[in-house]
Amino acid sequence: MGYYEFFGVTAPFDPDCTFVSSHVLSPLAFGIFRLAIAIYTFVALIFIMVWNGVKLHNLQTFFSYFTNLCYIGMCAYFWASAVQTLAFSRRMRKPAAANATPTEGGTFLVTIVFWALLADGAFSNEFNSWKNISVHALNSGFALLEIFLSRIVPRWANIFILILVLAGYLGVAYITHATQGFYTYSFLDLSRGAGRLAEYIVGIPAASAILLALVKGVCRIRDRLLARRVSRPQDDEYHLSEKDSHV
Repeated sequence: MGYYEFFGVTAPFDPDCTFVSSHVLSPLAFGIFRLAIAIYTFVALIFIMVWNGVKLHNLQTFFSYFTNLCYIGMCAYFWASAVQTLAFSRRMRKPAAANATPTEGGTFLVTIVFWALLADGAFSNEFNSWKNISVHALNSGFALLEIFLSRIVPRWANIFILILVLAGYLGVAYITHATQGFYTYSFLDLSRGAGRLAEYIVGIPAASAILLALVKGVCRIRDRLLARRVSRPQDDEYHLSEKDSHV
């Protein structure tokens, strides 16, 4: 197995169209579902950024938070997947590329860490309530819907990508402290004890690996339960048969 195959990049790419089809929805309905989430997350991001800039005057800190970066990634994923799924539903093309999905553990990690450690004042006013529900609760809701409606199964190789992202963010967090004078997350404060910090640095990636394993297991169960019950488009034969039916 080569490097690309290890990370799921095959030739031809995604021959069974797993990235753009569902066990329970038609490609068109699945594309509309993904587009709806893409629109909501995009509008939420724009509103939060405008509010932070105009009302709170702290927009310069927005991109320092892992939560916000993950939400941007989720928005990008749903836009890309919606466009490719809708194109597939019109029999224009198969998926051409894959990007990291919100079903690989990171999304759930954001939700768990926030509500377990950082949720003080989460509902202090209407804006904070809506923002935290959107970014720290609906994010996992959207990921769960994607898990149950899609045919994607995360690969074990993705844990390496997730760990690299977490390690890279650690650098961003300390650069933010050095340049702007604050810790994005209180548990990163070294003055609270190096041992406690080490526990978080090791524990969060370990939790990510566990979440990835759980998601992978759920996806396997989903496929076993639904694959035999629901017919789905898989390859070019589907397109040919559809075209022939309209001749």
